[in-house]
Amino acid sequence: MAISIPQLHAKKAAGEKFAVLTAYDATFARVAAEAGIEALLVGDSLGMVLQGHDSTLPVTVADMVYHVAAVRRGSGGALVIGDLPFGGYSTVPQTLDNAAQLMRAGAHAVKLEGGAWLTESVRLLTERGIPVCGHLGLTPQSVNAFGGYKVQGRQPQQAQRIIDDAKALETAGAALLVLECVPQALAQKITSALTIPVIGIGAGAGTDAQVLVLHDMLGLNQRPPKFVRNFMHGADSVLDALQRYHAAVLEGTFPAAEHTFD
Repeated sequence: MAISIPQLHAKKAAGEKFAVLTAYDATFARVAAEAGIEALLVGDSLGMVLQGHDSTLPVTVADMVYHVAAVRRGSGGALVIGDLPFGGYSTVPQTLDNAAQLMRAGAHAVKLEGGAWLTESVRLLTERGIPVCGHLGLTPQSVNAFGGYKVQGRQPQQAQRIIDDAKALETAGAALLVLECVPQALAQKITSALTIPVIGIGAGAGTDAQVLVLHDMLGLNQRPPKFVRNFMHGADSVLDALQRYHAAVLEGTFPAAEHTFD
């Protein structure tokens, strides 16, 4: 059965967790769907894990369209979320055009990094039938502004800005929100304050869902981030590893304390 955004909202309302995983091609999308993964994120992380860049910044809209189409063909019933890449949503007209390209390629929703400055785009996309997933905290497209991949929201003023941005995105119509690399207490506070599902990565176990980069959770990253667990360890196949990840998220055993930030 196909997963829809209203179904993910119903899971949050019922206190049921769900799992998200990045995917970049039809084969891994199919295996992830077989493992029960509810949503697949076609992330601009492909710039690093597939293309070999040191950031996500070189990824183009054309790259994203290509990989969204491939993932959708293998996705089964999983929800497909496509990233709008760096420079792909600087103006409202540009955002609408590029989001439409991802939707035509097969995405069920598009993801944008940024806070309250995106509210006009989020509202217009939503009005035009394009569901939006926001992304706050460590937003990798802003790595140069942050001075590296650092935990966000540890200072009270910064934490309050993330809370305010999350509420602004929800009010504008965002259907989902990713929180990356923020203290677990802040993530829990935001998750409780919003009615839309919050998907965490390095944000503790208190969010409604978790997402990991496929290559990280399969142990292919030589220097994995703190928030990653290698689910291939002890697994006898990729499918088994993905099933273990799905089960651990639903059971609340991942992320554990060693995968979170205070």
